[in-house]
Order: sequence, then C-alpha cells, then structure tokens
Amino acid sequence: MSLARLAVSSLIALVLPAYLTHRLPVTTYGAWVLILQLGAFVSFLDFGVQTAVAKFVAEYEAKGDEAGAGHYASAGLAITLITGLLGVALTLGLAWQVPRLFHNMPAPLFRDVRASVAFVGTSLSFGLVCSVFSAVFVGLQRYSVPMGISILNRVLFTAAVLIAVLLHTSLATMGAAAAVVNVTTGLMQIIAWGRLSSRIRISLKLVGRKALRQMAHYCFLIAVWTVGMLCVSGLDITIVGHFAYDEVAYYSIATLPITFLLALISSMLGPMMPASSALSTQRSPAEMGDLLARITRYTTILLLLTGLPLIVCGLPVLRLWVGPMYALHSIRYLRILILANIIRNLCAPYATMIAATGRQGAATITAIVEAVVNLGSSIYLANHYGAIGVAFGTLLGSVMSLTLHFAVTMHLTQETLAISRTQLFLKGLFRPAIMAIPSLLLLPIWWSSAWTNSEVPLTVLWGVSTLLLAWFGSLTAAERGKLVRLSKRRPLPTATPC
Repeated sequence: MSLARLAVSSLIALVLPAYLTHRLPVTTYGAWVLILQLGAFVSFLDFGVQTAVAKFVAEYEAKGDEAGAGHYASAGLAITLITGLLGVALTLGLAWQVPRLFHNMPAPLFRDVRASVAFVGTSLSFGLVCSVFSAVFVGLQRYSVPMGISILNRVLFTAAVLIAVLLHTSLATMGAAAAVVNVTTGLMQIIAWGRLSSRIRISLKLVGRKALRQMAHYCFLIAVWTVGMLCVSGLDITIVGHFAYDEVAYYSIATLPITFLLALISSMLGPMMPASSALSTQRSPAEMGDLLARITRYTTILLLLTGLPLIVCGLPVLRLWVGPMYALHSIRYLRILILANIIRNLCAPYATMIAATGRQGAATITAIVEAVVNLGSSIYLANHYGAIGVAFGTLLGSVMSLTLHFAVTMHLTQETLAISRTQLFLKGLFRPAIMAIPSLLLLPIWWSSAWTNSEVPLTVLWGVSTLLLAWFGSLTAAERGKLVRLSKRRPLPTATPC
C-alpha cells in the first residue's frame, strides 16, 4: 500500500503540473503553487502526533490493553484540536497578509488567492484533527485503510483541480474544490475508525494527565525537527514568492523532482527504523557501525543513480514534461536543488538509525544549525540575487548539515554506532561517488542550455559508463554475486489443486 501511494503520488506529480503549466498563465500557476505552499504550513503543526499515537497504540495493543491505547489516542485528539485551531488562525492570518507577502503578485489575483488560501488551509486544519483516527490504524498495523484513503485523496484532488481548470474557473473555485476533497476524506477517516477500530475508544473524556504529559514529551524533539524541516524545505517557494514572484512557477517545477527523490529515499529507509531498533539490542556498537556503513553506501548509490540523470539530462526531460519555456527557466534551479538534496540525504541512514536507537537528541543541534543557515542564507541571497539565491541557500544548508553530522553528532553517538568517521566517509560516500566521474567530465556540455539531439550518443556513453562504475566500483564482488543470484532465482512453484 505504501508503494501504491508512492506510485500514485509520482504519477500525479508528473501529470498535474504538465497539464496546469499548459493551461494556466505563468502568473496564475505561480499563484496556485503559493496557495498550496501556504496551506501546507498547517501540516507542520502535526508535531509528530500521528507518530506518537501510532507508537502508543501499538504498544498497548500488544499488551492487550485497549483502554490504555484509547487514553493515548484521546490525548492525541486533544493536542490536534489545539493545533487545528492554530492552523485555522495561521491560515486566516496568511490569507490576510497575501498582498504584503507577495507584493509583486498582480493585484487582480489578491482576492482569489486570499479566498483559496483560507479554503485550503482550513480544510487541512480539519484533516489534522482527523489524522488521529488514521494513526490508530497504523498502530494496529492495518495500513491499507489510511493508505487507501490517502490515495483516494490524491486522486480526487487531482480530478477536482483538472475539472476546475477545464471549466476555466477561478483560483477561489479551485481552492474550494480542493477543500471539499480534504474535508470528505477527513470524514472518511472518522467513519472508518467508527466501523473498523472503534474498540480503541477516542474521546476527550478519556484524556488523562499522564498520557497527555507523555505524548507532549515524546512530541517535543520531533517538533524541533519539524521546525527545522519547515526552515529547510517548507519556506523556499514562499521566499521566492516574496522576493521574485515572477520566478515562482519555474522554481516550483524544479522542486517537484526533489519530492519524488525524497519519497524514494523515505520508502527505502522506512524499514530501517524498526530493524535498527531491534538489532541494537542484539548487536554490538561496532556491528551497528558496520551496518551503518553498508546502508550509507547503498543510499549514496541510490541517490546518485536517481539524481545524476536529472542533473545531466534535466533540460531535455523538462522540455518533454512542461515545455521549452519552463525548461529553460527551471533547469538552473533543478540542478542546484538536486545537488543540495543529494548532499543532505547522504546522512539520512545515520539520522534514521540514531532515531531508532533513541539518540535523536544528539542531532538536535545539527538540525537547528542547518535550519538557521538554510533560512538565513536563502533570505539574504534571495534579496540580492533573486530565486537562484534560495537554491544556493538550500545548498549551503545541506553542506552545513553533512559537515556537522561528521564533525559533531557522530562523535556523540559512538557508544551506539561505533565506526571511524574516516572509514564511513571512504566506504559509505567516497567509494560510490566514483560513478559521478563521467558527469563531472561532461560538465561543460550539460551545464549549458544548448542541449541538442547531437548529444544523444554522448548521453548514451555517459549512461553506460556511469552504470559500469556503479556496478564494478560502488558494489563489492560479494554484493554483485548476490544481485546476480537474486535475478536468476525462480519463484516457488504454486500448488496444483487436486
């Protein structure tokens, strides 16, 4: 179900922007992107409540204590009611300040943008409260219900926007249609809980001081990381809209492949959270360090195999996807943002494993510093250089994050993940990075905006050489042998009915 949601989201991320960029003026599409960005700020008010509810429901369900699970789920409901109200207030405040936030936006758009922001943000605030009921299903390991509703939300949202654009309606109507979808799927979460898992009772009457205190404590560090994520990736388009509104549409197109890249890495590292937690009780810190080195190398290989094609061949890909005008404007942002996110996610396995072993507090200072550097440099550079400054601000924040993890955080977690930082760098990062050599050699060609069909044979040669370096250089002989054996493995025969 998780893979299905990723596939649907990826398909929508390909189809919807390609349709909207061809049907809407650049200024209108930029306004729609900003509407979604402002509305999405509400999601950062979750502060890990969904994760906390799922965790405590799972623990108490395993003990056979459904009443205890209900107390923590109810505490989660109480917290999200407060954050939901904060979300409504935040949304209305942002809608009111639209002319000041985006003073370069065409004035005739202000009214529709304000209404649409209010619709989208309020509906997402309602969804924030409803998410507690989906979190119960996650805790019960019944993933099909919340994943199915999430997939339905994306499909209905896409259909609503497509129909609204096809009928040449206003941005306010598009926002209202999106809000109807969000409220409908939110109600579906409550209905699904009532029919399928109401044995885990959720009521404000069940909220206890102990459960509320434990929920708040668990969510505190996650809240710090959430604020950091907001500064790193949640404000970039808003900053572009404030300083360089004309570039919002182009910058937003460059961020969409990043979303896919992050979703892919998240899907790969998702199983590492429970696995690392379990293995840490059975293996020594040195063995956990060896595991970290291997997972880091695999992640680096995946990041480069997915990111390098977008950097080298991004221009022709964008031309096919959103047309030549968007391609020429978006490619410079895309290349910098891809590089920034490759660098930032090189330490994603490390962050996952320290969170799984309860040492996430050691990385809090790194998250705070990255957020400050990213946000501060993005605002400063955007003020002086426009949208490209925001992209470089993201790159600076990523370099700072990687540097601090190796210089500070890894020193603090040696008793949990015992590994030489030099060895981790050489084995986990440097070795797989040799596949980037062909890309560096072709830098003068792919960096220009004059990509033509004459470069196709050279691109094929680049692709073959990159894959060969990945196969023979990044992987060990034992790993290559395992992959070959897996590819030759035949499925088990099915039983023939009598």
